[in-house]
Amino acid sequence: MSAGGGKKAILAALTANLGIAIAKFVGAAITGSASMLAEGVHSVADTGNQGLLLLGQKRAEQEADALHPFGYGRNRYFYSFVVALVLFSLGSMFSIYEGIHKVQHPEELTSPLVAVTILVIAIGLETYSFITAMRESAPLRAGASWWRFIRNSRSPELPVVLLEDTGALVGLAFALVAVLLTMVTGEPIWDGIGTLGIGVLLGVIAIVLIVEMKSLLIGEGATPDQDREIRANLVDGTRIDRVIHLRTEYLGPDEMLVAAKVSIVPGLEITDIAQAIDDAESRVRAAVPLARVMYIEPDLYRTQPA
Repeated sequence: MSAGGGKKAILAALTANLGIAIAKFVGAAITGSASMLAEGVHSVADTGNQGLLLLGQKRAEQEADALHPFGYGRNRYFYSFVVALVLFSLGSMFSIYEGIHKVQHPEELTSPLVAVTILVIAIGLETYSFITAMRESAPLRAGASWWRFIRNSRSPELPVVLLEDTGALVGLAFALVAVLLTMVTGEPIWDGIGTLGIGVLLGVIAIVLIVEMKSLLIGEGATPDQDREIRANLVDGTRIDRVIHLRTEYLGPDEMLVAAKVSIVPGLEITDIAQAIDDAESRVRAAVPLARVMYIEPDLYRTQPA
């Protein structure tokens, strides 16, 4: 996913969440619903998170300099990690706190139909954001599982947006059920229970994102498919006959570092070795365009003594 492609999904989510947040806070003020208030805070957090993702993309575009010779691409990972922390602290912790308070001290809802109407509209807007993010994800369109997509993606924005939208849709369903149960039973405690459910849900999503973004921030290597492509294209069989060892690392979602030691066929002239290295770099970049930074060390393969 390029920065341009991810930006469409981020902007769709930002627009939807901003409108939803305003509607939820109005609804919470009218009805006194804790689950509606929790959802409002959730939407504010999500709106701020989309802004952080856009900021991360902007900062990642800075040119490399002496202090950061490999560029600033990992800004996208850093700001996505901050998003996960915000989702956990502002979204999950606030909802759990508010839910406990409302369970211990239930309050009657006023104008619950207003809350139901706002929640239904919010579900529609979140669905629009969710569908937009799904359309931006080629692996999901191709049938990849959610978990595999989240684990293998080296671009942080789409997993963040998709998990946020999923959490928002499920959270809205929790809030809607809580309000409906309160209306049917006359027991306002259901509103607090729904708020607790929203808090736990956001906490689980935030922890998944924190783990994944931490892994990307520390540095992840090529995917298994990319690793196979790189190894296959380093070897030409006539001048380079094997890969002795290979190390890869993503410098950002759109740039990969490749460092390899390759075995050169004995007897080659220095000019032939240099040309073999240049040709290997060209083959790898053609097969894996993200492999923009490459360091290939020629060597002789030496078998270990028995």
